[in-house]
Amino acid sequence: MKPTGRDVDPLDRAFGQRVQRHRKERGRTQAELAASLGKTSSWLSQVERGVQPVQRMDLLQQIADELGVSVQQLRPDAGGSDSASRTPTAQTLSNDLDETRRLLSGHPALGTVLTPPEEDGAPPSLDSLSSDVDDLWELTHAGQLAQVSELAVQLLPLLERAVRVSPGNQQAALYLLLSRAYQALSAAFVRQDEADAAWVAADRAVFAAERSSNPLHVCASVFRMVQAFVRLRSLGQAEHAAQTAIRALEEQRSDSPEALSVLGSLHLALALVRARAGGRTEAKEQISKAREIAAQIGANRNDFNLEFGPANVEIQAVSTAVDLGDAGEALDIGLGIDAVELSAERQGRLLMDLGRAHAQRRQGGEALECLLRAEAIAPEMIQTHQAARGAIRELVLVAGPSASRELLELADRADALD
Repeated sequence: MKPTGRDVDPLDRAFGQRVQRHRKERGRTQAELAASLGKTSSWLSQVERGVQPVQRMDLLQQIADELGVSVQQLRPDAGGSDSASRTPTAQTLSNDLDETRRLLSGHPALGTVLTPPEEDGAPPSLDSLSSDVDDLWELTHAGQLAQVSELAVQLLPLLERAVRVSPGNQQAALYLLLSRAYQALSAAFVRQDEADAAWVAADRAVFAAERSSNPLHVCASVFRMVQAFVRLRSLGQAEHAAQTAIRALEEQRSDSPEALSVLGSLHLALALVRARAGGRTEAKEQISKAREIAAQIGANRNDFNLEFGPANVEIQAVSTAVDLGDAGEALDIGLGIDAVELSAERQGRLLMDLGRAHAQRRQGGEALECLLRAEAIAPEMIQTHQAARGAIRELVLVAGPSASRELLELADRADALD
């Protein structure tokens, strides 16, 4: 329940006043800022008056990004114990990767740099570390982000130490494991909508891949960086990164399935960039190029954990069509995809985008069914993906008083009505 005018929380009132001050300093109207957030002017007015609390961390971050300030400048209590006690649901959603984020901020290599090797014992075996990195990727694909964080906090310092103290003949293999671990974390941070951390992880993945002398892993790491740039809405940087890697791969002219998987994935990433920029023709051109590469490979693969292949290209084609507002095309493509052999994340993404397409066509029942199936397969996607919450919010608004209990419960679980 929202507070009445007589019992507005002082913290919410102070937060709203800060939002209003920063908005006015930047010469933006309530309507402009609300539109950039995907909200109404009425909602933002209530926020600035303290009547509408903003408790979800990703929404706090989005407001801060739009105003060009930090979350702490808007809400100094955002990381404190009072915040945790007031908003347990928001904390649960935002903290899955917090320990890993803190580890990245301090850099897990520092302990090794400052501790003589002989004082810290021998590092784990190469086989043991390889098994742990495989587990990290399995957890990432399964969307078990809390477990990803728990394993990463233990694994990254071990890998950073191993590449510095192990024999020279193991260096390349260890740097490759380190790159794979950072790639997994970048993918996990993108799923949690923490794009700045995803960028840091991807950058470290690129560096480690270079040291491993594996150019394909360098390009796979660049793919992760492109995903982070898209979430940061830095489309120019995303475009440049993707194009640079594509040109480098095309110059190699390799027709190995591994090289083609990376090249095709980068074309899909570039399609996403073009779609977000409103380039309908350009986005579809990139999808067509990816289709040609997938047909050349002829099967769904998981080289570099990219899950590239014919099915994944069509899943991306659905997502691109929805982003461009082509709901009918998205449904025509999506209903013919067999994604049963793909990861839970890919299956959930397809169902989420089909739900968005049905929502665009005002087919509320079909949209709800797809979104519920997506939640059953990949629940964190519904909780953290802005597009999913936007579709749910739209369904509730369109349904009005006749919104079903199932829809309202889904909106509550996704915090879609904040």
